[in-house]
Amino acid sequence: MDFALDDEQRMMREMALRICRNELEPRLGAHPADAPMSRSLLLELFAAVRGTGLLAPRLPETDGGAGLRMLDYGLMLELVPAALAISLIAHEGCIARLYSECTPAQKARLLPPLIAGEAIGCTGSTEPDAGSDPRAVQSRLHRQGDRLLLSGRKLWITNGSVADVMIVTCRDLRDGSGSRAPMAKVIVERARTPFEAREIDTIGLRQGLLAEIVFEDYPVEPGNVIESGGGATEVLKATWSVNRPLIGLVAVGLAQRAFDLALDYSRLRTQFGKPIAGHQLVQKALSDAATAIESSRLLCHSALAAIDRGEGSPGRGAMAKRHAQNACQEAIWQSMNVLGASGLAVETGIERLYRDVRMLAIPDGTNEILSLIHGRELTGVEALRGTAARAS
Repeated sequence: MDFALDDEQRMMREMALRICRNELEPRLGAHPADAPMSRSLLLELFAAVRGTGLLAPRLPETDGGAGLRMLDYGLMLELVPAALAISLIAHEGCIARLYSECTPAQKARLLPPLIAGEAIGCTGSTEPDAGSDPRAVQSRLHRQGDRLLLSGRKLWITNGSVADVMIVTCRDLRDGSGSRAPMAKVIVERARTPFEAREIDTIGLRQGLLAEIVFEDYPVEPGNVIESGGGATEVLKATWSVNRPLIGLVAVGLAQRAFDLALDYSRLRTQFGKPIAGHQLVQKALSDAATAIESSRLLCHSALAAIDRGEGSPGRGAMAKRHAQNACQEAIWQSMNVLGASGLAVETGIERLYRDVRMLAIPDGTNEILSLIHGRELTGVEALRGTAARAS
């Protein structure tokens, strides 16, 4: 097994690092640290990363995408500032689902501006009572005379307040079915019919975009219903399997930044007549943090490489994300301790990294749910429903 990056991968990372330092970080640094990105800023950032392939990595080049391996996607995404990385994951997930499930006419109309970064995409799945279990979704698509209407409430929607295109998961009540109605997916376009969204104030990723959206008899054109043959949750679950190790790498990126700050500080700060880097417990804290970061990185890389080989599994991705978020949160905490009182100061920036990494325990499955997904794969038993898990 070769853990070394090849020449192409090194070039991709160098390009991503250069864009982050020269384009992304200065723009985000000029924006208030505690305010969500504006739509115009997000579009500027999308334009800056267009040449990296991060906007549509999974689509083949013949269809306008980058045709990247998921491992290569992750190698670059780790370097991107966390708030933007989460927006990119949401945008890319929308593109991947449209490409997988839409008709040629729908794809021809919707995908080009999304791939070019001239429009913003997202998916609307989670609700107040439906997070990791998409079967609990209560939003509904129903008929009123000859009109199709969407009603319901969506919560924790990344990019929701600025999105041009949203894929909304809902119950299909077009035929008058009751509570056992099948799932459906609807394309919502802000330009055709605006919708209301409000930003949710959170402890971390405060430059990011998390919205609550309410649809009250929102009109849906028949051509905006996704009539794919498979179940509405299957592509969503496949998307989660990729997103989880990617979010794990976002945690790795945050922890790496905290570690770098702590390492530099330990060489400069003196105590008891020498740099604190020469004290045993400081060295242990740095060693523990570095170990957590590297083990998390390798586990996420392994999960993405397995997807590239066609061997990916929900359990592998769940394990990678859960370990990375937990381990990297501890690595940032240890890095804060190395800085001592300075670690508590807002101006050092390390407390912001700690708040940001805490946010990553929630999207695409909480740590508790991820442990059950992994456990189900290990045992073949569905813990939540007490039945044998189906092979997938």
